[in-house]
Amino acid sequence: MLKLFLPKPSYIFPIYKATRETLKSCDRLFGKKHYRDTQENAFRHAYWNFLIAEKLFRRNNSVEKSLNWTKKITDLHERLAPNKKLAQFMDLHNNEVGRKIFSNNPEDNAVSKLQYMMTSAVKISEPIALKLDKNQLVFIED
Repeated sequence: MLKLFLPKPSYIFPIYKATRETLKSCDRLFGKKHYRDTQENAFRHAYWNFLIAEKLFRRNNSVEKSLNWTKKITDLHERLAPNKKLAQFMDLHNNEVGRKIFSNNPEDNAVSKLQYMMTSAVKISEPIALKLDKNQLVFIED
């Protein structure tokens, strides 16, 4: 982690703030349900990535740099987390969905967009990356 943040120490606080804001919002919206591999968890991962990119954008004014850093930090988190392969796949996919929402419209209201996307989220039982739409949330359990 230190190696990642050494070149950009000013990014630590925005990433921390985005993480706290994500967890608080999801606790308020969903209770503890977002801690399981549910649609609410899909929302949390996408929203987390959107918020990190948004907060980094305020620092660097570059959508591309913000998205690259967001991917680096959230991919690292998934590699270090003790998740099963399918849960890791789900999280990485939903992370990408959040970054895509940010890249398409950084000014978007991510909460309402993601809540709407939850209604058409796809339940998966195996990693099927080639068949999944990057504009669609995925989850494992109801």
